[in-house]
Amino acid sequence: MAQNVDPYHAQRANNSKHSEEGRSNTNDSHAVTKRLQKELMSLMMSQERGVSAFPEGDNLFRWIGTIAGPKETVYELQKYKLCLQFPNSYPYTAPGVKFITPCFHPNVDNNGNICLDILKDKWSALYDVRTILLSIQSLLAEPNIDSPLNALAAELWSKPSEYKKHVLDTYKQV
Repeated sequence: MAQNVDPYHAQRANNSKHSEEGRSNTNDSHAVTKRLQKELMSLMMSQERGVSAFPEGDNLFRWIGTIAGPKETVYELQKYKLCLQFPNSYPYTAPGVKFITPCFHPNVDNNGNICLDILKDKWSALYDVRTILLSIQSLLAEPNIDSPLNALAAELWSKPSEYKKHVLDTYKQV
């Protein structure tokens, strides 16, 4: 079966005539819970610098992530908080990810929404929280100005001093 196909939903589609119960929603969220616990342990044991994430309170389906601005960029001394919301169909469906900390960037809108292909049409069940955070950190250094959510940021990207001024004016540590 393809890596991005949720076997539960594929099986239900194939067996829709048989009204078979299959897995219940409880079992679905148990599988997701196990996956998220494994990812949390992996992140905690990781030596990865500049990215981290933990569940928000007791809710394993909602995490707060942090990324440090990439070195040698206008974001270098900044730390950004993000919210990750995991659906019951995770990892077959990408989590919702938004910046909590205001971020002036061509691929981030004023509400914190992120335009990143791996969070949309290029999502793979092989990705994990670490991959997501590292990809967003990399996006800060190398935006896709051909597909901007923030037209002003895309326009100013080629004017480093003006761009940096907007980044610093927008940034507020949360």
